[in-house]
Amino acid sequence: MTKVVRLGIIGLGNMGKGHLRYLMNQEVKGVEVTAVSDNAEAGREWAKENLSATVRIFSDPIALMDSGTVDGILIATPHYSHPELAIAGFERGLHVLLEKPAGVHTKHVREMNDAAGRAGKGLQFSMMYNQRTNPLYRKLRDLISSGELGEVKRTNWIITNWYRPQGYYDSGTWRATWEGEGGGVLINQDPHQLDLWQWTIGMMPTRVRAFCYFGKHRNIEVEDDVTAFVEYENGATGVFVTTTGEAPGTNRLEISGDRGKIVIEDGKLTFWRLRVPESEFNATFEGNFGEPECWKCDIPIRGDYPDHKGITQNWVNAILHGEELIAPGEEGIKGLMLSNAMLLSTWTDNWVDLPIDEELFYSHLQKQIQQSEAKKGVAQS
Repeated sequence: MTKVVRLGIIGLGNMGKGHLRYLMNQEVKGVEVTAVSDNAEAGREWAKENLSATVRIFSDPIALMDSGTVDGILIATPHYSHPELAIAGFERGLHVLLEKPAGVHTKHVREMNDAAGRAGKGLQFSMMYNQRTNPLYRKLRDLISSGELGEVKRTNWIITNWYRPQGYYDSGTWRATWEGEGGGVLINQDPHQLDLWQWTIGMMPTRVRAFCYFGKHRNIEVEDDVTAFVEYENGATGVFVTTTGEAPGTNRLEISGDRGKIVIEDGKLTFWRLRVPESEFNATFEGNFGEPECWKCDIPIRGDYPDHKGITQNWVNAILHGEELIAPGEEGIKGLMLSNAMLLSTWTDNWVDLPIDEELFYSHLQKQIQQSEAKKGVAQS
């Protein structure tokens, strides 16, 4: 086993450069950037000016993969290309670290997951779900998985602090278009929250009813305001509200369970803990208006938040030492399925069962793309 992972970075947009900065500062151990690729000349010029002369620069990502200079690739390109580049990597025996989202539609992402499965367990495939390293959400997941909160009854996430002015959308013809990005707030701003929503509680909804508004607050063709209602197999329900058009925005996650309620807001986790489970109180209390005794507990959050470099270090450690992945790549389909379901529910004006009808979603997406105002061309994420 090699002692150093030779890494190729595909895509030198904002995210690709961001990853390069901490990697070139040697903030991740056991990895060396040996190659980069970008199909835009400006990106390659940036690489020449800012990277070591030993780093090979390619215009074609496939040429990078075939160069023999890398053991793994970090993909930070536009959304549509994520699955196809990951599949190409698996076919060449390369480890893959993929920026969010996993793709635009689950049909393509499922093909990617199948390719990862064929490649075998020897290759490490991870999503760049850096929010999974946030100790706030790790503590929430622990409180739920340990049974401290009891059975989940309701989830509610208001995530409206994604404010974006019109100038943001006007900065590129590919932005906020079906052809260029494949969606709006759900696929651009919310992939982390959609992933955390299911990851922290440990279950996916069984069906979704959503109302997406397209170009409601901005002159764009994709969704910029969404309210979704979901149902879970155990009878729990949930609401997800998001937009890029409100100021000031809110980021509040509230989860109610049989033993109380947990709220994450303003970087704090508060647990309103019932002294006895609500179900037990209800079965034994004989009065008319009583309720369980409740304690407000400010839960201390300990631990570092390594963010993007934490996921990258974990992926490298998985390659070199067999460490368990924090964000297995195959799980990227879950959050994407939630956003696909919300759009499909709006397009069909109906409930959508999960797992979704992938062919139906794909056909609706193609209709949107045919009408898209995006100009042909290539953009970097």
